[in-house]
Amino acid sequence: TFMEEEDSGQRRTWLWASLAVLAALALGVQAVHRYRAELAAQLPESRAPLAEACRLLGCEVPLPRRPDLMSIDSSELQTDARREDVIVLNAVIRNRARFPQEYPSLELTLTDESERPVLRRVLAPRDYLDTGRAGALIAQGIAGGSEISFRIFLDSRHSRATGYRLYLFFPQ
Repeated sequence: TFMEEEDSGQRRTWLWASLAVLAALALGVQAVHRYRAELAAQLPESRAPLAEACRLLGCEVPLPRRPDLMSIDSSELQTDARREDVIVLNAVIRNRARFPQEYPSLELTLTDESERPVLRRVLAPRDYLDTGRAGALIAQGIAGGSEISFRIFLDSRHSRATGYRLYLFFPQ
């Protein structure tokens, strides 16, 4: 019986060791799943294996979202010379990251003389990208170190805005 007790103790040790290894592997898989976009951005050669694993698991490898590395370099709101009651927003978004990023959404707030909001509109990437190529552009994202410029025409009949604010953000 002495040898049997020692043998069952070894089995218990192996069982706990096996469970600990399985738990560590599960934690590693969860970490890779959670940070798959960041891993693909920092290690571009990992994107294909991550995409294949996600295909099997029913997930996607999205482009990174780093608003601290994106900026609106310039923006201008002016009346359209050809059409009354139309204003034009021209802007440039820059990706300062070394890797491609998802296109951000933009919040445009038109303000009155007292800087009070009179109209607020959220612009998704489909709203400000070239309509003919929006799907392809969204899929590839803004290349690292590059910028995009765009122009949006807005109906101003229902608001008498004198100023504006433009912010970029990534929706949750």
